Amino acid sequence: MTPIDLVLPQSQARRALLLLLAAAAILAMAWTFQLAGFRPCELCFKERYAFYAGAPVAALTAWLASRSAHGLARALFVLLALIFLANAGLAFYHVGVEQRWWPGPSSCTGALTAPLDVKDLAKAANAQPVVRCDEVALRLFGLSLAGWDVLVSVAMALYAALAARLAR
Repeated sequence: MTPIDLVLPQSQARRALLLLLAAAAILAMAWTFQLAGFRPCELCFKERYAFYAGAPVAALTAWLASRSAHGLARALFVLLALIFLANAGLAFYHVGVEQRWWPGPSSCTGALTAPLDVKDLAKAANAQPVVRCDEVALRLFGLSLAGWDVLVSVAMALYAALAARLAR
């Protein structure tokens, strides 16, 4: 078995399992950072949706491929590519918000406005502090976590697209 066979196995089922493992690993890392005290912002939570969706789709793809439903498996690889490509776009948007290339969601960027009445004041006092989307909480090797998400999501989208094109 060559190193290429480990990264791009001949079996559709194994390719799908690699995507499943990658999605699970990304989620495990996100949860670990959160447990370590790095609170995610609104965009960070939204960027996880692709991995929450991608993991079961990859599992279904692996199961279908193992049952010789290769046409359906290829279609699901295309779906996985689209899921991760969309997430790369969202993560790139988040990087732009962090770099202040464009404004982010009003719920987690810009000036925080004061409550309008006593009920809003009480609600704000009991609420968790807002985690800002336009501030980088952690950089690894010069990239924010949103920047890493762009790279990982693009890589996973390309891998899924390649897996869809390859013969079983």
